[in-house]
Amino acid sequence: MRKAYFTLASLAFLGTIFLSGMVCVQTTDAATYNFTYSTFFPPTHIQTKVPQAWAKEIEDLSKGQIKIQIFTGGSLTPAPQIYDGVVKGISDFGLSVFAYSPGRFPVVSAVDNPFGYNNAFIATRVINELNRKFKPKELSDVHVCYLFAHGPGLLHTVSKPVKKLEEVQGLKIRSTGTSQLIVRAFGAAPVAMSQGETYDALKKNIVDGTLVPIEALEGFKQGEVLKYTTLNYASSYSQGFFVAMNLKKWESLPPDLQKIITDVSKKYEDITAKAWGDSDQSGIKFCEKLGHEFIKLSDEEQGKFKAAVKPVFDEYIKQVKEKGIDGEAVFKATQEMVEQYSKEYK
Repeated sequence: MRKAYFTLASLAFLGTIFLSGMVCVQTTDAATYNFTYSTFFPPTHIQTKVPQAWAKEIEDLSKGQIKIQIFTGGSLTPAPQIYDGVVKGISDFGLSVFAYSPGRFPVVSAVDNPFGYNNAFIATRVINELNRKFKPKELSDVHVCYLFAHGPGLLHTVSKPVKKLEEVQGLKIRSTGTSQLIVRAFGAAPVAMSQGETYDALKKNIVDGTLVPIEALEGFKQGEVLKYTTLNYASSYSQGFFVAMNLKKWESLPPDLQKIITDVSKKYEDITAKAWGDSDQSGIKFCEKLGHEFIKLSDEEQGKFKAAVKPVFDEYIKQVKEKGIDGEAVFKATQEMVEQYSKEYK
């Protein structure tokens, strides 16, 4: 009996050590997740530096459990293929523009309309509110980390200054998604291409100009070939961007790590919007050094540009309705959000 007692006690003691060892292993050898992130922005662009800071903060808060390697310049997947790359798992995260897939994201693309945005804060708030309000099925095949939108999209030309609406007519203007409708409304010819292709197209006179925020003139060096910017703020547009994660990879994470990504991503909505504003101002200084001319329109001409884009709104509503979505409801909600946030972020 005494021998049996010591045997049982020994087993119990050994069991305790074994269990303690298991706890120790679980604590010191927690699962790590090495993720890839695809973006089309070049390495030096502010919208590459922002995701790098986002990834670093997630890594720090997760104590190294989440590591995110960012592939820039479309090196992992080209800009138009980044969303599908995330869906298929070619990359775990991706950042790109919804407009590179025309018609695929009807609800969140409402933000792209030419509402006359003053800054990126307004557009960024609007696109995130749209996503939260409507929870569109178009984004159900990924986990959305956060959305954002760039600053006012304006008209820039290579050799012909545009001081009046009629001077745009006949020009070939690089544009994507809804901005192609804006170009047509101006009486010009839209030419679709990604930002990465635009510099050479401008330099070789394949296109006469582009419709983009001022930051692109520095961020993609387009100010080196563009000579004029028309400050058509009354008809300025924005474009929605996504930072999305592969759905299966998201679901594989424990709740505590999911919470870290969610909390950091919410914080980066405003950080990203501010970065757009800062880069617009930097873009102005960059172009001024090159002798670039910024053309301020008269109130009368601003009114003409604003009136010219009204058909774009009708076309958007029509296209969304064709997809079985209440286009009028989405448009009205977007318009109200723009008005609300325009008062807050003047």
